[in-house]
Amino acid sequence: MKTVARILAMILCVVLLGSVGLAESEYVMPDSNTRRLTDAELWEWDRESLSFMFNEIMARHGYVFEEGGQYDTWFRQFSWYTPNQNPDNQTMVYNVLSDLEWLNYQTIRNVASQMDARGEAKHTPGRKCYKEQVHPAVVLPELTPTLYGFGTISVPTGRQWIVYSAPSYSAWRQSDDLMTAGANGAVWVSGWDGGWLQVCYNAGYGSLRVGYISGSAIGISVYGVPTLNYSYVSQMVQAAVPMTNDPMYINTPMTWLRPGDYVVLLTTCDTFQGQRWDYIETTINGQQARGFIPHGVLVNYGS
Repeated sequence: MKTVARILAMILCVVLLGSVGLAESEYVMPDSNTRRLTDAELWEWDRESLSFMFNEIMARHGYVFEEGGQYDTWFRQFSWYTPNQNPDNQTMVYNVLSDLEWLNYQTIRNVASQMDARGEAKHTPGRKCYKEQVHPAVVLPELTPTLYGFGTISVPTGRQWIVYSAPSYSAWRQSDDLMTAGANGAVWVSGWDGGWLQVCYNAGYGSLRVGYISGSAIGISVYGVPTLNYSYVSQMVQAAVPMTNDPMYINTPMTWLRPGDYVVLLTTCDTFQGQRWDYIETTINGQQARGFIPHGVLVNYGS
């Protein structure tokens, strides 16, 4: 019996260690709530990472960020983050931080202020980046769209374009939305929408995104690409649901929709894995945005 107990204890220990390792991979600074951070180690990070680092301290306690903002979108993708039902951050978060967490929060903010005073850019080559810490940058050459409707066209190798979430220069976009033609000079496209080309591109960190590049910015002739025909049907959201521009791999949320929100249904898409997504249009921070939500949460007005 003692032998069996020891074996079970060892198995439990391995399982728990695996769980801890997985949880730590979801944090920029996994131990910011258990040890004193130093200025020296914080200077190893780029400026933007520090912003996510001190917000992470608050997020551990369910801090309610601006809905659809970069921090709300970032932290909602992790299993450990649950925003508080009570949005009073002063009561729910600031009043419960430990002395150590407050000290680390202030230390990070101070180093960030010093970087700002020096005119540091958001990203500095050679420094650690929060994206690489949480999602290790792994090159996946086999990463290709698994969403029906995309094919390849040939373009000059290394050519780069700014990508928007919808076909408009005023549409919402993430700061790192750039599509670069690969070594073989091929990019994935679906069709034209009012002078904008819908594309699927490698966003790094094991993710592909769907978005649009302006036809006038392509700089080359594109032949044989069809015109996209969407239904543009007004619908209402029945349940809280994330909207993503990557329905194929990571499904990182662009924003979250709430019950009662109204959106425009453009079309329904399928992946090679048998998943079904509704491609919709809505707004993020007042800007036009398109993305994918799981099929089945939309209803017609009055339903």
